Amino acid sequence: RLIAARTGPQGKVILSDINHSMIRTGRARLLDGGIAGNVGFIQANAEQLPFSDNSFDCITMGFGLRNVTDKQAALDSMYRVLKPGGRLLVLEFSRPAAALKPAYDFYSFKVMPGLGRLFARDAESYRYLAESIRMHPDQQTLLDMLESAGFEDCSYQNLSGGIVAVHRGYKF
Repeated sequence: RLIAARTGPQGKVILSDINHSMIRTGRARLLDGGIAGNVGFIQANAEQLPFSDNSFDCITMGFGLRNVTDKQAALDSMYRVLKPGGRLLVLEFSRPAAALKPAYDFYSFKVMPGLGRLFARDAESYRYLAESIRMHPDQQTLLDMLESAGFEDCSYQNLSGGIVAVHRGYKF
């Protein structure tokens, strides 16, 4: 929503997801928020983005990369469609600082599934969330993957003690 609001009438934002219902939900939220004119929607697999080479100034992905089967293929695809000078931003769960890990693991594997069972009658989805986070590459591994895809000047910033991290990379 913030990106769409800041691009102005000349800019274009493409909301993409492999899951059609996620696109429908995102579209509804943007329309309810009064944003629609400069936003397009497309169902696409991040591993094989259906866009021309050098098409985008910026690509953002929030809490989605951990659900991609072939993360390296997705990063390669994102690199391909970025214009020279373009930037990739990936916000994703990551590895918490060692001091936070015991409490974080307890919360993730005991509290979250219990709350899911109590309020959503679905402990399994919350268990999957915790497991998918643990399977996702740590900060340095994801940084290395960005560099393997061709991104330069790569960095990451831990948020919430490393529970979440923002990774950045540029195509020059």
